[in-house]
Formats: sequence, C-alpha cells, structure tokens
Amino acid sequence: MGERFDNFFDVVKKRFNGNNDEDDHDTVKCPRCQSLVLRERFEELHRVCPNCNYHGRITAPERLEITVDKDSFRELDGDMISCDPIEFPEYPEKQQELREATGLKDAVVTGTARIKGIETVIGIMDSRYMMGSMGSVVGEKIARAFEYAAENSLPVILFTCSGGARMQEGIVSLMQMAKTSGAVKLHSERGGLYITVMTDPTTGGVTASFASLGDIIIAEPKVLIGFAGRRVIESTMRQRLPEDFQLAEFMQEKGFVDMIVDRKKMRNTLAHLLELHGHAPKEV
Repeated sequence: MGERFDNFFDVVKKRFNGNNDEDDHDTVKCPRCQSLVLRERFEELHRVCPNCNYHGRITAPERLEITVDKDSFRELDGDMISCDPIEFPEYPEKQQELREATGLKDAVVTGTARIKGIETVIGIMDSRYMMGSMGSVVGEKIARAFEYAAENSLPVILFTCSGGARMQEGIVSLMQMAKTSGAVKLHSERGGLYITVMTDPTTGGVTASFASLGDIIIAEPKVLIGFAGRRVIESTMRQRLPEDFQLAEFMQEKGFVDMIVDRKKMRNTLAHLLELHGHAPKEV
C-alpha cells in the first residue's frame, strides 16, 4: 500500500509542478492546453501558462512573497505537527519525508501579515504536502487562525489548494470540516470579513467546508474546483459532462465563484477589497 501511494504522489508531482517526463530542462508542458512553454518564461510569469492562462501551482513561501508586504508575515502555530491517530501504515515515515523535502510541518501555513499596509490573517495551503489534504493539523491551524482573527477584529484571507480530507487520519480528518466551519461562523458573527482564494485544485472536503464559506470567493483562472471527480460524477449520472465542468470559469457562470483574478492582479485586488470593507492601512 505504501508503494502505491508513493506512485500516486509521484504522478501528481510530475503533472502539476512542471516535471513531466516529456519535458526537458528548458521547457514545461502545460497540464491544461498541453503546449510547451519555456521554463524561464513560465517562472517569470509565476507559473502561469502564456498560451491558455492556466495558473499552475506555487508553494506557500512563493505565494507569500508575491502577496504580502515584505517582512510583514508572522507565522501562527508553526510548530504544530500531525500524529498518527489510526496507525495508518507508513504514515509517520511519509510525514517525516515531506517535512524534510518541503520545509513545512503540514499542508497549510497560517499567520498575520500586511497587504499594502492592511493587517490581515492569512492562510496558504501547499500542494507539495500530501496534495494539500486536510488532516487534524490543517483543520486545527485554520480554526485557530479564524479564532485569532475574531479576537483581534482582523479579516481572513485563505488560499485553498487541496485534494480533500486526508484518508490516512480517517474520521479525524472528516471532523475538521465541522470544526473549521464552526470557526468561520464565529468569525462571521463578530463581523469579520473572510475572503477565499481558490487555487488549483480545490476539491473534496475542503470545498465542502471552509473553502466555500467565504464572504467573497475568488478563483484563479482555469483552476479545478469541485467535490467529487469528473469520472465519479459521470458514472453516477450516466451522462457526459461539459468539457469545462468544474473549471473556475464554469463555476463563476453558475454563481459559485464571485470573481476570477489573475495572479499578477491578486495583491492589488485583495487590498482593494479589504479597503472597501473598512480595513485601512496600518501606520508602521
């Protein structure tokens, strides 16, 4: 079973982080339009395909660098690590490998930061860590981030990227859906603003809980958003789904997403939305 999971994560990593076997050192294949892009150009655009505008995955540190004011980020609960609640085979070893490979303790980074001088609580999920799956640590850190924001009258901005609940933690992972949703409700009842930014992919239990509860839901272009996968839905409904089904543009057309914002415009858009809702830049 451990070998099977390793193979799955290798395939995901190759497809979405620009490491396809068909690529050479100078090019990257876009997983949406399948065109080859010069790697240097791809990185200059912060992993956005210049041909179809697909917004590829970036790491939590990279996201912080292009979103928040320099040196303003202060991490919350940075030392929290997951246990092994159902004694899943090889789970502790996989966790340790990922900590060493990514420099992260789990699949989300939370903290306070300023965006154009405006103080906010921010959370960023990172697909490198078990596809951003939600286990006990992810749920707890997100819940605590909302509680901190409620206590300090701060807005919350959450960049979501997840394959859903983490099966290696069984029912404990599913419990995080209720816990995070409750924390969002507490923050909302105290008048807090919550902005969700859905990145590729936002799926499963994360979509079914805190990712869908934002007062404003933003998505990056061409990203995958949904609960169950296309094949599962098609086999259940016994009908063919539209080609753009579950892409951000389709979700906006159906009213699930409020705005689609390019990565290069995200920082300015977030600052503008925060100001519109009464959050002024803080004097430094």
